[in-house]
Amino acid sequence: MSVDQKEMIEKWNKVSQDVLKGRTIVEVRYLNDKEMEMMGWYSRPVCFFLDNGVSCILSSDDEGNDGGVLFYGSDGVLPTL
Repeated sequence: MSVDQKEMIEKWNKVSQDVLKGRTIVEVRYLNDKEMEMMGWYSRPVCFFLDNGVSCILSSDDEGNDGGVLFYGSDGVLPTL
């Protein structure tokens, strides 16, 4: 792994910890019709909301082109609908 890759991983590890570590999930659900329309998406992903008001929405890519799945544990998946 190059120095640049290591630095990028360290940066995004810090950002993800700043956003998520120690937070509490207070709501979990699939996007509703209005949210789907606002996003321009055809796949309905799971979203969750943190105790500080931050919403987390699963996307198929980092450009937000459509909803994505959530993998958990060794073989669990919450699909898009």
